[in-house]
Amino acid sequence: MNIANFPWLTTIILFPIAASLLLPIIPDKEGKTVRWYSLIVGLIDFALIVYAFYTGYDFSNPDLQLVESYPWVPQLGLNWSVGADGLSMPLIILTGFITTLAILAAWPVTFKPKLFYFLILAMYGGQIAVFAVQDMLLFFLVWELELVPIYFLLSIWGGKRRQYAATKFILYTAGGSLFILLSALTMGFYGDTVTFDMRAIALKDFALNFQLALYAGFLIAYAVKLPIIPLHTWLPDAHGEATAPVHMLLAGILLKMGGYALVRMNAQMLPDAHAYFAPVLVVLGVVNIIYAALTSFAQRNLKRKIAYSSISHMGFVMIGIASFTDLGLSGAVLQMVSHGLIGASLFFLVGATYDRTHTLMLDEMGGVGKRMPKIFAMFTTCSMASLALPGMSGFVAELMVFVGFATSDAYSSTFKVIVVFLMAVGVILTPIYLLSMLREIFYGKENEELVSHQALIDAEPREVFIIACLLVPIIGIGFYPKLLTQMYDATTVQLTARLRDSVPTLAQQKLEAPKVSLSAPEIGN
Repeated sequence: MNIANFPWLTTIILFPIAASLLLPIIPDKEGKTVRWYSLIVGLIDFALIVYAFYTGYDFSNPDLQLVESYPWVPQLGLNWSVGADGLSMPLIILTGFITTLAILAAWPVTFKPKLFYFLILAMYGGQIAVFAVQDMLLFFLVWELELVPIYFLLSIWGGKRRQYAATKFILYTAGGSLFILLSALTMGFYGDTVTFDMRAIALKDFALNFQLALYAGFLIAYAVKLPIIPLHTWLPDAHGEATAPVHMLLAGILLKMGGYALVRMNAQMLPDAHAYFAPVLVVLGVVNIIYAALTSFAQRNLKRKIAYSSISHMGFVMIGIASFTDLGLSGAVLQMVSHGLIGASLFFLVGATYDRTHTLMLDEMGGVGKRMPKIFAMFTTCSMASLALPGMSGFVAELMVFVGFATSDAYSSTFKVIVVFLMAVGVILTPIYLLSMLREIFYGKENEELVSHQALIDAEPREVFIIACLLVPIIGIGFYPKLLTQMYDATTVQLTARLRDSVPTLAQQKLEAPKVSLSAPEIGN
């Protein structure tokens, strides 16, 4: 067998799903065998992801690679079509990494463990499929199917208001998905040929008004998942009731689906409409940053505080996507990966803290750092990453978006000054609410009632290992961003050039740019 022609992406998607089907027949009542089986499946699939990209992916090629296409339902024009480029590849790796750690984080689960790990493994393959499929109808199907495991993970293993949170989640996300289906069908049937292949659709010559309508439909769907205010209220409720491993999947992967789709569908396939909607994205991004940061500052529930922090950070993704610069778009992709790592680490630590204190209210905590120094150290380090401390991945990502937007020639100077100022305000608010959170949890006088009723044991080796695994890429990317940016630079540069051509003023600048002679002297000579 020629390994170059091996269906890597199909295998990576279907392997955890197929493995999950064996869970019901595994003889295990307490869940010990099931959790080891699930962890091994997760590790194998992550190893396959790394190997496939290491051996079969060329960083310098901006186009789709590892492409596979098989007829599935020919009567409907539905194909099993998958591939990866610089936009999807980092997020596929992130999905494998976070999901495997989430399986390890789920070690204490004893209630219906077979069903729990079945849903986790099914979701594993579904989320990778969202980033890999290249057929519009297939994208809609995997987008919808991926919602089912989250609904059950929330409604069965969540907190006291789990049914409300799960129902709100499914109503918001399924309602938004209708716009994906309508837009996909409209794009597929447009013109002389009927096709749902994303590459073929991107080549269709859509009228501008038609593009604007499609863009608006997609934007509503992805605004729910990103989430964009005011379609964000499902997220704090979902995080408020979820368990630690589900937190990691929500913050680490689910939100990134919205950002990825916004680039893949809206920007890449509808570039002319993107030129009109880009200022709207910038404004919405600023609203996300400021409003969510202020709301996070006011929260007294620890989970909801971190949830609103996630919404605030995703505002930088929108601004980067709308910047029309290589640096800005690169920063948006980096922010998605960075926040996936940082968000997963913070929510895991929130879960670990709750397991010990049995409270999420900051008013009921205080001084627990004396009894849990390891958790205190890990929580502090991950919070520093979230507030964009230099040397952490969050700092590099937000700085790239800042500079990318500030140097963009697609907007007026006045607009850029206002937006950069408001972004800076959001950056200032972030350390205020995160540092105050750390103070209320770990510093000050111990809550005697809490200490007397709860055994505040420190972090166990499994928990330290999970955070260490997350901090290695957070710090590694912070000190050497090229570790990640080289994976997608070719794709984002190509996409930015296409987006700039869709802006009349930028396209005119390109045409009027002086031709440089091949014999021109180098700068400095």
